[in-house]
Amino acid sequence: MNWLLVIAGGMVGAPLRYLTDRAVQTRHDTVFPWGTFTANVVGCLILGTLTGAASAGAASSHVQLLLGTGLCGALTTYSTFSYETLRLAEDGARFYAAVNVIASVVAGLGAAFVGVSIAQALWA
Repeated sequence: MNWLLVIAGGMVGAPLRYLTDRAVQTRHDTVFPWGTFTANVVGCLILGTLTGAASAGAASSHVQLLLGTGLCGALTTYSTFSYETLRLAEDGARFYAAVNVIASVVAGLGAAFVGVSIAQALWA
């Protein structure tokens, strides 16, 4: 039955990633992949909050499967991040490629830490 929770979360996360990407990217006239960046950082924030909630005993294993593995697994996308970074580098936008890597790692880790802090404030 656990696989149903992962599927249900993924059914929400995948379209949410696509819609987030399109909504954000259409608002920016640049080659920088703001849509993927936003989806990944939001996913890190959700996963950080979920991790903090789980460590405080406020999130069951079922919630972790639904939101962590399913929703965040489909919402975030390392493959698209990698592809877009490679495409930027190949197209001569090496500065944007480097910024994408550095900003994604820093913002993703930062969002995860903020999420854990939020969860600790709520459930500690």
